[in-house]
Amino acid sequence: MEGQGAGFRKELVSKLLCLHFRDKKTRVSTDAVQLMAEMLRIFVVEAAVRGVRQAQAEDLPCVDVDQLEKVLPQLLLDF
Repeated sequence: MEGQGAGFRKELVSKLLCLHFRDKKTRVSTDAVQLMAEMLRIFVVEAAVRGVRQAQAEDLPCVDVDQLEKVLPQLLLDF
């Protein structure tokens, strides 16, 4: 992919998924880990873009936690 930056390590994504399973014997396929890693990447990029737009709307030079907190509710609804 063009412009693709750093992503999430497969081990981390797999561990995050496994934390939410009730049955500890549940396994996660490689495709599922790759898909989830891509979804996490898109979510983080979208949060960053919305944070920048919020900061611009408030005439601020940089994004702070406050801007991310303001866009988070709508972001969670969209995903």
